[in-house]
Amino acid sequence: MVSVGMITEWKDIPMELLLRIVSLVDDRMAIIASGVCSGWRDAICWGLTQLSLTWCKNNMNNLVLSLAPKFTNLQALILRQDKPQLQDSAIEAIANYCHDLQDLDLSNSFKLSDCALFVLAHGCPNLTKLNVSGCSAFSDTALVYLAKFCRKLKYLNLCGCAKAASDKALKAIGKNCNQLQSLNLGWCEKVGDVGVMSLAYGCPDLRALDLCGCVLITVKIIIDFLLSFAVLPQMTASLLWQTTAFIFDPSASTTAKTITDRAMYSLVYSRVKNKHEMWKSVKKNRYEEEGLMNLNISQCTALTPLAVQAVCDSFPALHTCAGRHSLIISGCLSLTSVHCACAVQAHRAANSLLHPAL
Repeated sequence: MVSVGMITEWKDIPMELLLRIVSLVDDRMAIIASGVCSGWRDAICWGLTQLSLTWCKNNMNNLVLSLAPKFTNLQALILRQDKPQLQDSAIEAIANYCHDLQDLDLSNSFKLSDCALFVLAHGCPNLTKLNVSGCSAFSDTALVYLAKFCRKLKYLNLCGCAKAASDKALKAIGKNCNQLQSLNLGWCEKVGDVGVMSLAYGCPDLRALDLCGCVLITVKIIIDFLLSFAVLPQMTASLLWQTTAFIFDPSASTTAKTITDRAMYSLVYSRVKNKHEMWKSVKKNRYEEEGLMNLNISQCTALTPLAVQAVCDSFPALHTCAGRHSLIISGCLSLTSVHCACAVQAHRAANSLLHPAL
């Protein structure tokens, strides 16, 4: 005689217990388990919110087409590939069924076209994290369209998306995605000062910015970043005057010009002063909590030590010291003299040990 509540068949396992078991196995086994019976299928498809298909080396596109209509509650989907498999049809299926998706990784999917971003814009407006690094076929038109609908984006990886990441696209991101915290623009050679400034003004929560290989970035952007983030109350007038000497001259296409016009200095300084008034009531420790925490400017050879040092001084979370590198300047031999405050202090401490009489 079977007692009440005893599990006699696999289908009798309570949903909570089944989901706990599924959470202990890999995603491939979870998909297999969903095919055991209709009860398991319904429970797993309803309860599974995160799924990675990186283990699928062949036919990932067909697998996505079959799973998307079932796993409609997915919030995170990782489709990173070693070799490109995904096609627009799979992304369309995701957009049609997975409306709660927040985290999507499509890296290295260079078979995808603009159509993929168009359907995501409509079907997955709740995206907060999107990785399309290596998706080289996307254009800036599609990225502009996506930014208009996916306004909750916080993490966006566009590394290698040279066609998509243009100043035009960054303007749209700055205008629509004001919650953005991290942006990777590595090797996006069309990105210039105008686009980056659109981010600075439109994305006040930006904490990590990768500009590796963005060769069009000039020293002007450094000055504008300092002003736009309003973190300059500790910057002396003399230092500000020195940095304004490197403001890009719009009348010249590739050269920088020393500013001797005191009117320019007065305008820049007055702007900083006005912003400083807004920050007087803010506690001092907030300066360490706000602003850039990671900045990659490797290969940006147009930048000068003085301008980059000003940024490092103004954002306390940027470090060049060993073990805490968050200001990356590799490939920029002219910037080897740039150091964060703790690196300078460590150097002084080391010198005092070697030369105690000095």
